[in-house]
Amino acid sequence: MLRDQWHLAPSEIFELPAAVMSRGWEITAAGDRYVARLAETSARLPVEAGLAAAVHLRGVRVEAGEPVRTLSGALTVEIPQGALAVLRRPPGRRLDGADPVDQQWWGERLGVVHRALEGFQHPGLRPWQPIDPEAPHLDAEPWLRPAVTGAVTAATRLTVTDRLTYGVLHGDPAPDAFVLDASTGRSGLIHYGASGTGPLVYDVASAVVYAGGPDRAAELLDGYRAAGPVAADELEVALPVLLRLRWAVLAERAARHHLVRDLERAREALASMPG
Repeated sequence: MLRDQWHLAPSEIFELPAAVMSRGWEITAAGDRYVARLAETSARLPVEAGLAAAVHLRGVRVEAGEPVRTLSGALTVEIPQGALAVLRRPPGRRLDGADPVDQQWWGERLGVVHRALEGFQHPGLRPWQPIDPEAPHLDAEPWLRPAVTGAVTAATRLTVTDRLTYGVLHGDPAPDAFVLDASTGRSGLIHYGASGTGPLVYDVASAVVYAGGPDRAAELLDGYRAAGPVAADELEVALPVLLRLRWAVLAERAARHHLVRDLERAREALASMPG
């Protein structure tokens, strides 16, 4: 596919650590480095919105992977496994979510990106939508539907009763979506996710899940508070609710794709949360 659609002859391909909403590979071709991302077919337009967001970020001097168009000029290609995109990889190493210093960079960059995308618009941006608690696959386990319904209800109540900061969501801000170039001290974003608009704290909650939970995400949260547009009091109030919703999203996805281990992990996380 890389040869046919992008005219890239890869000399090296290796798979990136698993993310929740997509798969990724790093590619070397003719001495240049690229990243390929594969998302579900239904997310093709939001993926293209994320690629446009990366172009916007580069235009305001925020380091981000540059989308590479296909030979026909398209941003993505639809294949049987999903929607495939290719970006030029920014220089630097991927961040380690368990490292306190890297967590600071991670949170700071996420906050910078949220600020830089204020006012960004694209027809592929989908509005933030909680999970459908009536979906039939939520009958996979007795606990699943009540847990998802409770998380959606709490999140809906939060969005109705509190004024939250909305913006363009990354959707899946794993630490290895960000890089740090030690030679220049600059940090950047490898790729933007299948973008939508919603409460920015949901992105923070997604990052906290990758960090291992609130108890292991102190530096991440400090970095975000220093650079992001969300006030500290909003972050304090909204994070527990949207963290619970993020786990419900992961549980719903695991049930839909029959991912037994991920479903058990989500069950344990949801059982440990208040409310």
